[in-house]
Amino acid sequence: MKLKAIIFDFDGVIAESVEVKTEAFRKLFSEHPKQIEDIVKVHMDNGGMSRYKKFDIIFRDILKKELTKEENKLLGDKFTEFCYQGVIDAKYVKGAREFLEKYYRKLLIFVATGTPHEEMLSIVRARGEEKYYKGVYGSPQMKKDIINNILRENNLKKEEIIFIGDSINDFDAANETQVCFVGRVHDNYPDPFDGKNIFVSVKNIKELEKSLVGKGLI
Repeated sequence: MKLKAIIFDFDGVIAESVEVKTEAFRKLFSEHPKQIEDIVKVHMDNGGMSRYKKFDIIFRDILKKELTKEENKLLGDKFTEFCYQGVIDAKYVKGAREFLEKYYRKLLIFVATGTPHEEMLSIVRARGEEKYYKGVYGSPQMKKDIINNILRENNLKKEEIIFIGDSINDFDAANETQVCFVGRVHDNYPDPFDGKNIFVSVKNIKELEKSLVGKGLI
């Protein structure tokens, strides 16, 4: 069966913006130098998770402090300030721009990300990518809910869609919704999908296209 749709995570899948977000976490918690590596590890281990949930984990498990809703929102606003332009300016993952340009008229292409919804829409507009996407979805929606909504609203069968992400949270969302998962593996980081039953792993979107063409899916 031919693919009809692809859902992309954004950071680390469309844009090489993982380091931008990591540095924003370092800057945001620079007043806690002794705990900074543990804080960054929470961020890295929970790729694809909303920043607000990460803040909750960091305060509960590492800083051992209460975090109010107001403080959480302020942290989120400052995080946006630290990384927004960096994400806009981030280069494309190899092959991503070419893939989008080649296939956006042939496939339904979506973005599902842990970035706040309105912020992601703004980034997509600033990067000039609106025409490529049938829909852009961010937090607070969970990725599994986003996938299910995309399936339902576009009358898609599970075997007609794939989700490509670079984190274990992305894998879990695909697994829970029973859609095919492609893992993007970064050169400088451990493979989070080692030992996991995934469709295929790729280093970039150029490899993704080659794999999908080779399997007769597009």
